[in-house]
Amino acid sequence: MTISAKAKQYVNDVLDSNRLSYGPYCKRLEREFAKIHESRYGVLSNSGTSALQVALAALKELHGWHDGDEVIVPAVTFVATANVVLHNNMRPVFVDVEKEYYEIDPALIEKKITPKTRAIIPVHLFGLPCAMAPILKLAKEHRLKVIEDSCETMFAKYQGKSVGSLGDIGCFSTYVAHLLTTGVGGINTTSNPDYAVKLRSLVNHGRDSIYISVDDDNVTGDKLKEIVAKRFSFVSVGHSFRITEMEAALGVAQLETWEEMISARRQNAAYLTKQLAPLQKVLQLPAIRPGCDHSFMMYPIVLRNVTKRELVNYLEERGVETRDMLPLTNQPVYHKILDLRPADYPVADWINTNGFYVGCHQGLARQDLDTIVSLIVAYFEKKK
Repeated sequence: MTISAKAKQYVNDVLDSNRLSYGPYCKRLEREFAKIHESRYGVLSNSGTSALQVALAALKELHGWHDGDEVIVPAVTFVATANVVLHNNMRPVFVDVEKEYYEIDPALIEKKITPKTRAIIPVHLFGLPCAMAPILKLAKEHRLKVIEDSCETMFAKYQGKSVGSLGDIGCFSTYVAHLLTTGVGGINTTSNPDYAVKLRSLVNHGRDSIYISVDDDNVTGDKLKEIVAKRFSFVSVGHSFRITEMEAALGVAQLETWEEMISARRQNAAYLTKQLAPLQKVLQLPAIRPGCDHSFMMYPIVLRNVTKRELVNYLEERGVETRDMLPLTNQPVYHKILDLRPADYPVADWINTNGFYVGCHQGLARQDLDTIVSLIVAYFEKKK
């Protein structure tokens, strides 16, 4: 993460104002982020996981869902997607993913729907939108809600419409390793006013929405008396998921240059793909779904026919960091509490065994990308 002069200016504005709690920068970030993502409301929180947690909690409370009800999630995603289902006392039901795009396979969803299914959480992985049209069609047919886990994907469109605006509630992360980075942070998007009110309440301990910040004191007469009477009225079992003005100031500054950031990531990814193209018989390189943008939070690679571990170790030993492609079905914790067999999810199992990703962020120079390419090429030359 590079802190720009504008970001430093905005953070200093916050410090000079002596106002760290929810205020002008938080409101501006919510408003501008929601507008870019074609939603009426934005609600800040302290992480993408928190955004997911309150999204599911809001729907569960408002729609009267019960403990033990089911939520469909992809078999490849970060653990937070499944964890929030468990934290809400619901049951995650895994669905295998597409071999080309690594995201939930819409063709496999319907057979996992039961009378207890309440929602689908499609995950826009690695910067690429899911196949949302068939997912939304299924959700409508079965009266299910859709929570978009867009923690890894911002500023991308699916068939001309922004991620975060396609389902009922969108969930984004501004963690330091993500696209828009504020150190820690998350944001929900929605165009449903009832959802927005409940989300904001749940982020603030479940407080009555009449009083969320000190700005709500700026009234007089009977309205002030009502606020005074309800300042400590809590209508839901909520959380302390609030964020400060300093994180919001960093986000506001970065929103001013998001197009340049995404353009640089796309260019870096395109360069990697071009340079690695001669190895496509042994490597599956990232594909862009037709009708979609790709924001390339990272650059995923899957070895087609052999396991990844030797190549990953080769790269790591030579200074190129790698990460697993978000394995889920092989996690020890889920084998303890869920009836889960990796063999039931063959594509996810293949990705878990053979897939990893490297960086393509805007801070990488051409020399850095060439180092990645040259090491991968050298590895396969050595294998010959």
